[in-house]
Amino acid sequence: MTNNVDSPAKAAPSGLDRFFKITERGSTVGQELRGGLVTFLTMAYILVLNPIILSGKPDINGDELSFAAVAAGTALVAGVLTILMGVVANFPMALAAGLGLNAFVAFTLANQMTWADAMGLVVIEGLVILALVLTGFREAVFTAVPAALKVAISVGIGLFITLIGLVDSGFVSKFGGTPLNLGFYGNLQGWPVFVFCFGLVLMIALFVRQVRGALLISIAVTTLVAIVVQKFANLGNHVIDEKSGALVTPGWSLNIPELPSDVVRMPDFGLLGEFNLLGSWENLGVVTVFLLIFTLLLTDFFDTMGTMTAVGAEAGLNDADGVPPNTRRILVIDSVAAVAGGAGSVSSNTSFIESTSGVAEGARTGLSAVVTGVLFLLAIFLAPIVEIVPSEAAVPALVVVGFLMMQQVKQIDWDTWRSPSRRSSPSS
Repeated sequence: MTNNVDSPAKAAPSGLDRFFKITERGSTVGQELRGGLVTFLTMAYILVLNPIILSGKPDINGDELSFAAVAAGTALVAGVLTILMGVVANFPMALAAGLGLNAFVAFTLANQMTWADAMGLVVIEGLVILALVLTGFREAVFTAVPAALKVAISVGIGLFITLIGLVDSGFVSKFGGTPLNLGFYGNLQGWPVFVFCFGLVLMIALFVRQVRGALLISIAVTTLVAIVVQKFANLGNHVIDEKSGALVTPGWSLNIPELPSDVVRMPDFGLLGEFNLLGSWENLGVVTVFLLIFTLLLTDFFDTMGTMTAVGAEAGLNDADGVPPNTRRILVIDSVAAVAGGAGSVSSNTSFIESTSGVAEGARTGLSAVVTGVLFLLAIFLAPIVEIVPSEAAVPALVVVGFLMMQQVKQIDWDTWRSPSRRSSPSS
């Protein structure tokens, strides 16, 4: 008679595990927590960069947005929508104010209308794209894209975010005799570039040795190194001559890694709800407004398609056709994010490719997105702590993740030039 008393029963998954399908997707709670934190650290720059782009730019009436109010709104909208992405779509992807879209709002829309009118157009664009999702049109377009092209999009985005990391660190620039140069005019200058190189080498070493939390450990250690460098070198932000492109003063590209005097900062939510849906139509006319909305719509439409494909592919979640799970829900949340960004006066929010850094850390479910969203909400009050991390310490993660994404190029059938349905049958 077999005695099964000593055979331990397999523990039933917790409610959290079942809701987010953590075990089913081959992940753990620890991986999700680390992945969410790494994603936040690699995209926390938006908390500083979005206010820099939007504030200080006068609209047609000469009014400007408050830096503090844009910063608080950026963190609030990103936090809420990223949590929704995790809970509703169960997908490891974070959202925040989209780069490129915010520049279009600041430098194109605000020049022709008030800030409230410009944000109203963003809201309208979000409502239109939401309607396209609910009618199935946006999902149909995404599904119709061939699997090989979806893989190619991921590879292209990998190249793109690698380049972003290299440019943001000052390791590569556009200033010199060729479109891209090593440093500025062929020279690597300044301690911040050293900090980036240190962080990149450390990250690669930890990743190759399969150290858990390699990206997070590297960002933390590199930030400490940056703080020490700043303490002794006393650097500011780098200064570039606008005419020649020469680096006048080597320095940090964005955040200066200094210990803050305050840990908590009270937020300013004065811009929430400051949008006007009809003002731009009255001032510019139907045709002009339609073209501006179409420009926003086109950018948002395909940007999300590429990002969700890349994140799903990196996480191993896409099906045989390259389609991520819960595609409809992902697209709905992304569309709502555009509306929320306009309503919060912080520009259209969209999916961030930096989410792949969290996926590289092990994130596979929406729990990581919830973690990232909660950290964004905490950043509303803890902005001084977030601002300690310089981009030179965070962007090595983009370079490493971009390299990992580029490896998918092996999945493309380079011998197939046409759709399989159009191939000629072999001659008998």
